Amino acid sequence: MRLSFLLHNAYAVGGTIRATFTLAAALAERHEVEIVSVFRHREEPALGAPAGVGLRHLVDLRSGSPGYDGEAAEHGPARIFPVGDSRYRQYSALTDHRIGAHLRSLEADVVIGTRPGLNVHLARQAPRGPVRIGQEHLSLDAHAGRLRREIRHRYRLLDAVTTVTEADARAYRTGLRLPGVRITAIPNGVPAPTVAPADCTGKWVVAAGRLTQVKRYDLLVRAFAGVVEVRPDWRLRIYGSGDASGNEKDTLRALVEEHGLHEHVLLMGSADPLEAEWVKGSVAAVTSGRESFGMTIVEAMRCGVPVVATDCPHGPAEIIEDGVDGRLVRNGDVAAITGGLLALIQDDALRGRAGRAALTASARFDPALVATRHEALFAELARGSRGRWHDSLHRGRGAVLARAHAARNLAVDVIRKGRTA
Repeated sequence: MRLSFLLHNAYAVGGTIRATFTLAAALAERHEVEIVSVFRHREEPALGAPAGVGLRHLVDLRSGSPGYDGEAAEHGPARIFPVGDSRYRQYSALTDHRIGAHLRSLEADVVIGTRPGLNVHLARQAPRGPVRIGQEHLSLDAHAGRLRREIRHRYRLLDAVTTVTEADARAYRTGLRLPGVRITAIPNGVPAPTVAPADCTGKWVVAAGRLTQVKRYDLLVRAFAGVVEVRPDWRLRIYGSGDASGNEKDTLRALVEEHGLHEHVLLMGSADPLEAEWVKGSVAAVTSGRESFGMTIVEAMRCGVPVVATDCPHGPAEIIEDGVDGRLVRNGDVAAITGGLLALIQDDALRGRAGRAALTASARFDPALVATRHEALFAELARGSRGRWHDSLHRGRGAVLARAHAARNLAVDVIRKGRTA
């Protein structure tokens, strides 16, 4: 099969980019896959090009390039890309034209948009023929009313919408009237780490993510002050960078000083890849006010680290089994976060069991398994008018499933070796 992803900017850094690259690389093991980036602002992708995947762009923003297309504002406002999408100011009449021409000339069996504005382009400009799938990497309730109205109106022409959580899929099914549109939840894939899993014996709590208000690191710092009162031998590392203003980092530094935690809470800055940092920890903490999925939760669990997470919409409760492979605590509650952390910190045996359970449970997010779920959706949508590729899809799914089972067995072997070491 020929699969084509439409991405805002494959050359930048972001969760949607990383998730798309991971999925595309897994699918490329059995299919012809390309990523079409609307914009290109640098020579090479910041995250590295995914293996086996074609990559091209529509608008060149490299000022020194012979194909430089200038600034979007020079071409007049966009008419297709919806105003409600947060990236609207970067789009223009030029992008309307380039995306439309690309979709009309596309020779693919499946075309996949990766944000609402691009999904609207698929609905309005892609010809009938390819299966048209709109991905939601955030959540319906994260969008302003203007964009939700556009989604309700335009998405009716798509074949399917995929969300990263079942909770968001329910929101699409119940909150929008999209007759004939298949709405299904498929989580993001997270590759197996290349390092040995954590042994959960170090006295470190680890948190990671952008230093923004929605991540509520202020709650984590306050909660950790309560941890230190009971276990002053434990430390907290927070990885991540904020926006250009640096306001959130300054706020956190002031909070650390206010609580006298300068020897217990360390702001580490960015680290990529993070897996080497996850395995230094024995507990991971995610205190977001809201999540569209919870990628850092899965990353930590894939490293064998149990996670204490706020039970916020939408992702944590679909990833963590409370009391088994981590803890879910009341959203926004400092005392609950402290209690969740101490429950694992104070019980070495419980923490070790939770870490091993996290390693096993998180294998379901292996990219090979996630790819088979996408392939199953492609097959369902292709059945009938595109039945000629059904057998090919079936064979592809079988091969990818075999790889996924091998990955799961490897994780189990690692756990068993850890138990007998």
